[in-house]
Amino acid sequence: MTAADVSGAWVIMPTPARADADRWDAIDTVDLDETSRAVTALLDAGADAIMSLGTLGECATLTWPEKQAFMSALIDTVRGRVPVFVGTTTLNTRDTVAQTRWARDAGADGTMVGPPMWCAPSIPTVTQFYRDLAEACPDMAIAIYANHEAFKFEFSLGFWAGVSTIPQIVTAKLPPVAQMLAYIGATGGRIRFLPIDNDYYAAARAAPDFFNGFWSSSACCGPEAAIALRDRVAKAKVDGDWTAAQRLSAAMGQAVAPIFPNGSFKEFSTYNIALEKERMNVAGFLNAGPTRAPYSIVPAPYLEGARASGRAWAKVCQDVRERSL
Repeated sequence: MTAADVSGAWVIMPTPARADADRWDAIDTVDLDETSRAVTALLDAGADAIMSLGTLGECATLTWPEKQAFMSALIDTVRGRVPVFVGTTTLNTRDTVAQTRWARDAGADGTMVGPPMWCAPSIPTVTQFYRDLAEACPDMAIAIYANHEAFKFEFSLGFWAGVSTIPQIVTAKLPPVAQMLAYIGATGGRIRFLPIDNDYYAAARAAPDFFNGFWSSSACCGPEAAIALRDRVAKAKVDGDWTAAQRLSAAMGQAVAPIFPNGSFKEFSTYNIALEKERMNVAGFLNAGPTRAPYSIVPAPYLEGARASGRAWAKVCQDVRERSL
């Protein structure tokens, strides 16, 4: 793949969990049947790519055999119909290389990977990490998982300039950021940055020739809103009428807001996995199941905010289906 192949709605999904997956002694916690059912439903709805095994995908709390089982189910279900990027983030380069090679042999198109984060790394350390991964896995596309809270790294302009010459790096999954236009300049447009879904409208208006895709975890609360946003932005780029895209984007932003405790991304990041899975479970599109140990302890008001977000997103999807939004 190249950066030119990155477009549309890239859905990032959880790793569905069996009922006892929150126990420390649980074994084989992945619900493979729900994995296949949910992936099929996402593709039927129009998802353009599937990303997995990030933070809410519980890459840090799955065993390696569980990761292998989940990746196999995901890849076998997709059957090459859309790109599949699987997360291979670990605490060191060698394990990341080994997992990425396994994923390549299993049929994945790319990896979504963040830098090792036991120690807060320097720019040269992280840049070399991605160079080593690209050298070791030259036929795997790389999506940089650029979450500064998760990886204790700022992903600065200097970093983006440094990795922009690595051809295997085709895209990057960004949290809400205000510096995306500067990132484009630092990389010469060689990396196709993916904003979060409810930032896509603003990004596409600011740079319509560059932004033609986004990532969405909210699509796992129901894919209709994200797919409709993709199509409305594409239409607006042609006819110049952004009204429908703006209206939907605003509704999506309002639906997502309750998941951030006190409006704080930092506080959300402390409880990211459980909050994301709770809103998905309540929304009802897929069964994400319980959160794997040790990240299942969450303040009750924060969980209620996640539930409110899930219900609100499901309502947005219903309004899209009924053409009232």
